[in-house]
Amino acid sequence: MLPSFASRLSERIKELDNPSVLGLDPRKEYVPNSLLEASADQGYSEAEQVAEAFGMFNRAILDALQDCVACVKFQSACYEQYGAAGIKVLAESIDYAKTLGYLTILDAKRNDIGSSAEAYALASIGQSPVKEGLWSAMDADAVTINAYLGWDGVKPFLEQCHERGKGCFVLVRTSNPSAVDLQDLVLEDGRKVYEAMADLVAAWSRELDPEEEFSSLGAVVGATWPNEAKALRSRMPRQYFLIPGYGAQGAGAVDAVAGFAFKQGGLVNSSRGIMLAWKKQGRPETEFAEGAREEALRMRDDLREALINA
Repeated sequence: MLPSFASRLSERIKELDNPSVLGLDPRKEYVPNSLLEASADQGYSEAEQVAEAFGMFNRAILDALQDCVACVKFQSACYEQYGAAGIKVLAESIDYAKTLGYLTILDAKRNDIGSSAEAYALASIGQSPVKEGLWSAMDADAVTINAYLGWDGVKPFLEQCHERGKGCFVLVRTSNPSAVDLQDLVLEDGRKVYEAMADLVAAWSRELDPEEEFSSLGAVVGATWPNEAKALRSRMPRQYFLIPGYGAQGAGAVDAVAGFAFKQGGLVNSSRGIMLAWKKQGRPETEFAEGAREEALRMRDDLREALINA
């Protein structure tokens, strides 16, 4: 059997002593003009030009951070908006990150049932049948999923986790302000909706990998809700928390590590903070990768200090 996603993730985090995640969620305005101009010179369509610039941007940052960041998360929507060209660059970026030793997360928040859920699972972390053999569309190490359709929509993803050593992160307590509109609703038994989802995630993980210290079925728990994160840890003691909200969304390092278990079990994401660091630092656009590295190291040290004092 292949090593589990959770075991590979734990090993890599310990090796680098860094629980941060590089979020590569590019937008046209984030990318230096020089990269857009370089792609324009190659005869691409306008959509292809932006997508190719994303690819160049990604590769440079991945090269700069490969020795200090364990994991990279790609927001699928940022690439999908440019159609086939964007999806091609997304797949190429995932593949390139893996060759550098990163563990990769496809942030796609997939949600469906039956054969549709199975197809989403195969597209993101599995292999699909072709004329002869199997073919991988994205082959990310893990994917984010929306589990509000229940077990029917989760089971196909967990099958890929079991068979191929992959991982999933279920939306439990998201970082956006309006999360309270639904996730804080109180059920008849007194639990809030997000607490019920946490209990389901914990139960589903016992089906997947009951013997592992940390499960390959993780949970998305926003850094903007530190008190809830602490409470959710008691409900999900074996889950890796994928933690958005650090930096640009307002949460600090102390908030981000609130849901860690014995200084472990968390992945703290930064997207804009790292991608746009060169602008904040006042660097020329040619030094965007150097700026990303400086910010990634600052974030690493920030999280280390917060964990020491946790």
